[in-house]
Amino acid sequence: MRSEEILPLITEAIVEVLPELDGHPFTASDSLEALGADSMDRAEIVMVVLERLDLEIPLVDTHGPRNLGELAELLGEKTSARAR
Repeated sequence: MRSEEILPLITEAIVEVLPELDGHPFTASDSLEALGADSMDRAEIVMVVLERLDLEIPLVDTHGPRNLGELAELLGEKTSARAR
């Protein structure tokens, strides 16, 4: 799955976990921390996205990305690797 397809899943999960961000104009350069997500929120957001992608990877594998675009790219790579 391409990162462009994953980014909307991430933003949907953010709004689900942080409903106060409904209507926020998300961009790939937004960071979860800057959006007000604490560590528990960030873990929940990632878990929601992993579930929707039917992807099982350790949460620690998702700690590197600094923004939503990088997270989408990482998850895209993980879904591609799974498909091989």
